[in-house]
Amino acid sequence: MKIAAIAGSNANHSYNRMLLEFMAQYFKDQDQIDVIDIRPVPMFSENFKGDAPEVIKDIDRRIKAADAVIIASPEYNHSITSALKSVVEWLSYNVHPLAGKPVMTIGASKLDQGASRSQVQLRDILISPGINALVYQGDEFFMSNVTDLMDEEGNITDQGTIGFLEKCMKGFRYYAKAINQMEKEMAE
Repeated sequence: MKIAAIAGSNANHSYNRMLLEFMAQYFKDQDQIDVIDIRPVPMFSENFKGDAPEVIKDIDRRIKAADAVIIASPEYNHSITSALKSVVEWLSYNVHPLAGKPVMTIGASKLDQGASRSQVQLRDILISPGINALVYQGDEFFMSNVTDLMDEEGNITDQGTIGFLEKCMKGFRYYAKAINQMEKEMAE
């Protein structure tokens, strides 16, 4: 399956980007995971006029070319990052690549709650009018205490965490295939 994977942080060091890069390598025999870096995305403003910036057009193309989307969301102040919110705003302004697209939210955090609150908020945002993503409601991957579970190179070192990630991905693959078939039949 071809998956567009958005790292929801504009920090230079991001455990969520590292998580997606690990997944791209670990699942390379099953999935083609395209990790999208949002650091170059400008802050969204309704005052912007004209076509979307080139970086947004590129993200739009990459999401449209994918069978599914994974968004790895860090958590700041019990919420998604302003950088991720800005990207989602851009993707619901002039372009709408998430509409009808199967999306799974995941997250990694240094804290015990493992980005759980940001994922709940992100799901609410993704199903709103103008975005209309089809968010996976199966197993939720909250990677708590990431500094204990990931080495400096970004490899997950805990087999239990890897096993649960495999289970989440298996469920998401089935969900994405079913959603894509449904969307295809609805378009006919």
